[in-house]
Amino acid sequence: MKRLSSLLLFVLLAAMVSAQTAKYVFYFIGDGMGVNQVNGTEMYLAEQEGRIGIKPLLFTTFPVASVATTFSATNSVTDSSAAGTALATGVKTYNSAIGLDEQKQPLQSVAHRAKAAGKRVGVATSVSVDHATPAAFYAHQPNRNMYYEIALDLPKAGFDFYAGGGFLKPHTSADKQEAPSIFPIIEAAGYTVARGLQEYQDKAAEASKMVLIQKEGVEPDCLPYAIDRKDGDLTLAQITERAIDFLMKGKNKGFS
Repeated sequence: MKRLSSLLLFVLLAAMVSAQTAKYVFYFIGDGMGVNQVNGTEMYLAEQEGRIGIKPLLFTTFPVASVATTFSATNSVTDSSAAGTALATGVKTYNSAIGLDEQKQPLQSVAHRAKAAGKRVGVATSVSVDHATPAAFYAHQPNRNMYYEIALDLPKAGFDFYAGGGFLKPHTSADKQEAPSIFPIIEAAGYTVARGLQEYQDKAAEASKMVLIQKEGVEPDCLPYAIDRKDGDLTLAQITERAIDFLMKGKNKGFS
């Protein structure tokens, strides 16, 4: 399973914590991350301060915590698509499924529910926008490798903001046939495509819906690791900040 960090920003109509209704909800997914990785990080942070024990990460101090089983409906070891679908919909499915149950029937993700409730929705990821984990929140395809078909589902979902490295197969279908570029299709659905932060800054004010990806000439599969990052490369922190700014434009009814 390829490690990645993904972020889904969404808000539920009636999310209640301490008798208060949430206006903004952030759903962070560390792909492949479990208790061991979290505990190891906290132990490392404590060691950096010259002591034994842990230095808690912010999210481990939250008032509510839980755990979940990680097997899929068909395998003891899940993959990103089945895991992403389970995280997005609450339903276990077969490995390779994107937003479908075991009978290949479409499932409604929490992001779809938020959008149906009138909230603004954004999906941001450190890998390609059509990768399995982010795709599970907006697409419905029988196989995670159907990158072109997954990208075609993006405008159908109608979410307000998408961001990531790019698209892996922007003009090649699952059967390896040449196909119309997804970019004009996405733009025809009312989206503005921005390649890099400068284009985003130039286009965001007039855009009603946005797709933010790496600038031209950069590999679309994932955002560069910190050690390999060059000036102008997108970071997950940057696209998260832009997502929040974009989703708060205009009438602010909350976002997801």
